Amino acid sequence: MKGLPQPFISRMSDLLGTEYELFSQSYENPKTMGLRVNTLKISAEEFLAISPFRLEPVPWAPEGFYYEAEESPGKHVYHTAGLYYIQEPSAMAIAPGLAPEPGERVLDLCAAPGGKTTHLAAYMKGRGILVANEFVAGRAKVLAENVERLGVRNAVIFNEHPAKLAAAFPGWFDRILVDAPCSGEGMFRKDPAACEEWSLENVVHCAIRQLDILEEAAKMLRPGGKLVYSTCTFSPEENESVLDRFLDTHPEFRLLPFPNASCFSPGRPEWGKGRPELQHAVRLWPHRIRGEGHFSALLEKTDGAEPGVVPLQTKVQSEAVSLLNAFMRESLMEPIPGTQLLLQGENLYSTPGDLPDVKRLKWVRPGLHLGEVKKKRFEPSHTLAMTLSSKEVVRFISLQPDDPEVARYLRGETLSATTPDGWTLVCVHQFPLGWGKVVNGTLKNHYPKGLRIP
Repeated sequence: MKGLPQPFISRMSDLLGTEYELFSQSYENPKTMGLRVNTLKISAEEFLAISPFRLEPVPWAPEGFYYEAEESPGKHVYHTAGLYYIQEPSAMAIAPGLAPEPGERVLDLCAAPGGKTTHLAAYMKGRGILVANEFVAGRAKVLAENVERLGVRNAVIFNEHPAKLAAAFPGWFDRILVDAPCSGEGMFRKDPAACEEWSLENVVHCAIRQLDILEEAAKMLRPGGKLVYSTCTFSPEENESVLDRFLDTHPEFRLLPFPNASCFSPGRPEWGKGRPELQHAVRLWPHRIRGEGHFSALLEKTDGAEPGVVPLQTKVQSEAVSLLNAFMRESLMEPIPGTQLLLQGENLYSTPGDLPDVKRLKWVRPGLHLGEVKKKRFEPSHTLAMTLSSKEVVRFISLQPDDPEVARYLRGETLSATTPDGWTLVCVHQFPLGWGKVVNGTLKNHYPKGLRIP
């Protein structure tokens, strides 16, 4: 186990006993790599029919696949089009554990970089409200970029402390994911930098912070709602012990069997206070599965107060509404679904109708960014483009993945076009890459400058 901290090695040897040798040997194997098909845009079966990669199914995620080390799916145009998310296979177990349904109110409390958020979004199928929060501003930006690329329409993104969210959303959510910041022991094989940052002191610090986050999450869950607590660490202090301490002070919560538990190992009650129901949690060990280390538990809230919140009220100038309606008539086959509009400066958003009054919170995106209202014209956003397909727009250009025009578009170059003048969706197959605007046979490129390739 070259490069691993000696105190970590000693701890794991004591915890695992005779099983430690197998655990140790797993670190001689290469890290696992996977991609998860974005079923908001394409089914797993449809993707397999066009995939240029050699893929093997991940047992606990029907839309998840292992890929070979020599392949680079992150560089393919299908990745740019949001057809999949590069995700470590063990991380794909979390969203199926929470399993949100279309129409529900769902919170991902520690959401960056967005793998689990976008997986939850796929379960919701664009219906309901998905609130994604990330406390660290730089990571919140990455979260927003991944939500955008995968074409999630129903997400509201915050950059807030959990306590402030709890004050705004008391008892409001049907399902909550707390993928808590942790000491990262399960990622040592994947991320050598995590080894350098690890210490016994940090394990203790993480456990304290995790319990604080879980306390705030509990306030936001409605009676009958479900919560998944997960980490990517082996430490009992951050897993069974956190749950033990939480359940000691929250009799209104109970542990439920975790879905797909047969794929994994059970939680270890003896690593907490011996609470028998801790065996309902699951541990993902790198020597027992083809994946990295994780811990997950599913809890249900059996009692509590119903939510009482004031809904967000918005007003948008009639001119902005008229410009948006004109764009939709000219460029879309159907109006954009949404219940209310919010104008922030030049930026126009479609926000969920029953969202609480969150004006005092720091948001990155209060809903679907539709575009910008500029001097008597409406300019649609890249975010909106990524939620569409060629079937939903009046004008589009469909390119093959190996067409040189794809690279030209992604570099920001103009293209020739035979479509009528107006906003045009540039696609690979029917999947969006972004907007262009055709004028007299020339497509002016509107692919965002920050995303362009060299």
